[in-house]
Amino acid sequence: MSVARVTEIKSSSTKSFDDAIHEGIARVTKTLKNVKSAWIENQEVFIDEDGKIVEYRVQMKVTFILMD
Repeated sequence: MSVARVTEIKSSSTKSFDDAIHEGIARVTKTLKNVKSAWIENQEVFIDEDGKIVEYRVQMKVTFILMD
């Protein structure tokens, strides 16, 4: 029997959504063991006064196994 847990994280990048996802997964795997999957729940961008994108943010749910 496996027991899994889902936790929600947000991460950001000045480069891209893809980079924000990679940064978030890299950080969460430093803290949590047995990370198995993630899904993107939300994406947003922050725009400066000149209309340029300055930050990409993702909100994701990460699943990890507590016990197997």
